Amino acid sequence: MERKYNDLIGDILERTGEKDNYQGKGKGQPLPKEYLEMDLFQNFQKVAKDAGYLPEWLRLQKEISQLVHSCETEKEVEVINKKIKKHNRICPPPMQKNLISLKEIEKAKKIW
Repeated sequence: MERKYNDLIGDILERTGEKDNYQGKGKGQPLPKEYLEMDLFQNFQKVAKDAGYLPEWLRLQKEISQLVHSCETEKEVEVINKKIKKHNRICPPPMQKNLISLKEIEKAKKIW
């Protein structure tokens, strides 16, 4: 092995004859300064946010909030509590919320 590192993408491009024929080659644009100041996960979060990606638990949180604010019956409370259970399974532990009840719906509206 003559290289000290593996360049899997470079090897694939070389085998397919595309190594010197890809978009952006030769532009010589340096990485943005902010890219070098963040770790890989922070960069992923920024790119995902800029692309409009919303994690499932946040999407579900917004949905629950809308349902709580329009809740009027026990049946609706049951549906909301099922969604809260799902939310709690997939969200970070500090973001988990308690189930709601119809008699404490005003308190739930403040929380959600």
